Formats: sequence, C-alpha cells, structure tokens
Amino acid sequence: MLQFIETVNSAVNNFIWGVPAMVCIFGVGLYLSLRTRFLQIRKFPYAIKTTIGRMFRKKNASDGALTPFQAVCTALAATVGTGNIAGVAGAIAIGGSGAIFWMWISAILGMCTKFAEVTLAVHFREKNADGDLVGGPMYYIKNGLGKRWMWLAYLFAAFGVLTVFGTGNATQVNTITTAINSALIDFHVISNDAVSTSNLIIGIVMAVLVALILLGGVKRIGQVTEKLVPFMALLYIVLAVGVIVINIRTIPTVFASIFEGAFKPSAVTGGIVGSMFTSMKKGVSRGIFSNEAGLGTGSIAHACADTKKPVKQGMFGIFEVFTDTIVICTLTALVILCSGTTIEYGAAAGAELTISGFTSVYGSWVSIFTAIAMCCFAFSTILGWGLYGARCIEFLFSEKVIKPFMVAYSLVAILGATANLGLMWSIAETFNGLMAIPNLIALFLLSGTVVRLTKEYFATEGAK
Repeated sequence: MLQFIETVNSAVNNFIWGVPAMVCIFGVGLYLSLRTRFLQIRKFPYAIKTTIGRMFRKKNASDGALTPFQAVCTALAATVGTGNIAGVAGAIAIGGSGAIFWMWISAILGMCTKFAEVTLAVHFREKNADGDLVGGPMYYIKNGLGKRWMWLAYLFAAFGVLTVFGTGNATQVNTITTAINSALIDFHVISNDAVSTSNLIIGIVMAVLVALILLGGVKRIGQVTEKLVPFMALLYIVLAVGVIVINIRTIPTVFASIFEGAFKPSAVTGGIVGSMFTSMKKGVSRGIFSNEAGLGTGSIAHACADTKKPVKQGMFGIFEVFTDTIVICTLTALVILCSGTTIEYGAAAGAELTISGFTSVYGSWVSIFTAIAMCCFAFSTILGWGLYGARCIEFLFSEKVIKPFMVAYSLVAILGATANLGLMWSIAETFNGLMAIPNLIALFLLSGTVVRLTKEYFATEGAK
C-alpha cells in the first residue's frame, strides 16, 4: 500500500512541479513585479522602515483582531519553520548547491507575490459570525472576482485543509523528533533502539500542547507567536553566523558552487545531480514551502491585523519573504556548505544534515541549542498553519466545525512523529503545488486591483 501511495504521489508531484508550475510561479511573480514596476526592489527601504517600525510599536488590537506585530509574527511563525532547516537541507541534497540560487530567484519575485496577497487579503476581508476578521485567497476570490469564480475559492480552501495536515503539522513534528532525538543520542540519554518510543512520546506531548493553544482562539495564537518568533529567529541567526565566521575563508568557494551548480549541477555534485531543472525544481518548491509566496496562506494571518491600510500591511509580505528566504534560508545553506559536513547527493535529507553542519563546527554540545531552535521553528509553524486550516474549513462549512478540526489537527502530531520522512515531505510538496494553482490564478486576475491600491496609497501617503 505504501509503495502504491509513493508511486501515485510521485506521478502527481512530477506533474505539478513540472514545467507548467515553474512557468506559473515565476510568471505570476514576474508579471506582478512588472505591473508594480518592481515595487519589492524600488520600495524595499520603505518596506523595511515601515515593517520594523510598526512591529515594535505597542498597540492593543480590537476584539477579533491581531496587532500588526502579532499578525506578522503569526505569519512568520508559519513561514520560518522546518522549510528553513530541513527544507533547505533537502533542496541541497537532491538538487545540489545550485538549488539555493533558484530559491533566491523565486524569493525575489515572491516578495512582490506575497505583497499582492497580503494587500488583497486586507482589502477584501470580512467579519465572521463571531466578529473575528477573516480573509485570505478564498475571500479575495469571493469578494474580488465574484460568484462565477466561487469554485476557485472552494478549491483553494479544500486544498488548504488537506495541506495543513502535512505541510503545517506532520513534517514539522517530524523535524522536532529528529532534533530532540539527535540531541538525546549525542548526550547518551537514549540509544538508537529507543528512538521509536521517544518519537511516540514526543508526538503525544506535541498533540496536547498544540490543542491547548489552538483551542484558545486567534488571540492566544498571536500572544504565543509574538514571544516565540523573535526568540527563535535570534538564537538561530547567532548560531549560524558563528559557523560562517569560523569558516569565513570557504565562503567565496561556497558562493561559486551555488552559482555554478545552478546551471551545471553535475560539476558540483560529481554527476549525481545532472539536471539543471532538478536543481531549479527543488530550489523553487522548497523555497515556496519555506516562504509561502504564491500559496496565499500568509495572507490569512495578515487579514486578522487591526489596520485600515492594505498596502501598508502588504509591506510585511516583502519583509517576511526577505527575512525567511534571503536571510534565514541562506544562513542554513551556508552552515551546511561551509562547515565541511558530508552531503549525500541524491539521497533524501532533513534536519539531521543541518544539525551535522552545526555540530561539525561547535561539537556535540551545540546539538541541544539547535534542537531548541528547531523545536521553536517547527512548533510556531504548527500554530500558524492551525489558524490557516481553521479559516479554510470555516469557509467551506461554518465556524461550528473549527474546534473539531483543531482537535483532529492536533492529533496528526502523533502521526508526524512516527511516519516516513521522505514520503511525508513529498506529499507536502504535492499539496503545496495544488494549493498554489487557484491562488496564482486569482492573483493574475486581480493584479489590476493591486496596482490601483498601490498607486492610491503612495499618492496619498507621499511615500518614497
């Protein structure tokens, strides 16, 4: 049965992430960039000034809403996760170091894509029966494109519900178990024979913690993520920068391998990864898994923000993709490539490759710190995607099904702790691709609205 699932998923995955998907993802990002005159580059200083300035401004949100800081932390909680750690490692192992180049390209275009998603989500949002602000792709399709496109909104929401269990939960818990077990084995707390038991215990604990927070509603999610995200990001960045500084002499060679590997991966991987398209596919798919630009999911959190300026909130989309992929994913790639840790090209890899990069420089003692950072990354992602899944299933049915969904979503943590890693990542990639299709169509059709809102905002704000 498992072999059948792998075969079917492989066929679907290869089709979804084939040439058409690459054209759609790059095409919509480039189209939006051209229509906004590359706003993500032209207004980048303004985006950083606006986002960082607002993030640390103390403000209480109205009922059923999040502060701008809580909104960006919830969105970052979902984006800054295992995609930055295990996802980057997997991209390098399967696509070679050149996959990082394609991850950068998709991120540059993705900054504009996510800006459009957030702007549209805030502009077309509405209030539900409980008085909470709700929005995202299904709502900007519904309110922006009209009734004849409702099938597209339902399609997105349906794929969204399916995606959250793999992308948002199972793969994250799998990374948590890998990180914790690696640290416990390094410190001789458990043996390799006890890993399966440890996995089950971790899965049960995670299920309980996730349920307690998610059942508390959007406010509790925001309160947890605004404390967890800054801590985890700072800890990870400090550790990663340390590895790079210690191996600073290898950095020019590493960057050369990234650029050469992007167009001629066989030269870097010894022929194991021979196709440029394989490198591109893994870089783009894992990049989207990490920063979510094109999926539309991050806009669901931003729609909850207590703000009246869609374009200003949209600047957080630019900031998030930059922070997630250009900064944190790049740091992970450099840790792996400059540390000298062994990379088995062509074989599935996850968090253990990144951990190996850290321990090869600092020694086994650092595994406890990397385990903490990775657990924070993954746990925060589970919370962010829990909100996304709740909004999607609410759109399909009603707010009455949210709590049963949260319970089911929490229990998936047990499955994620004990299931096969390679198949899990592959299924997550497949559902990510399926989810992106209706969203990218909507972004293309609503690009005129994005351009109009952007022009109106900068005309009235006099921003430069």
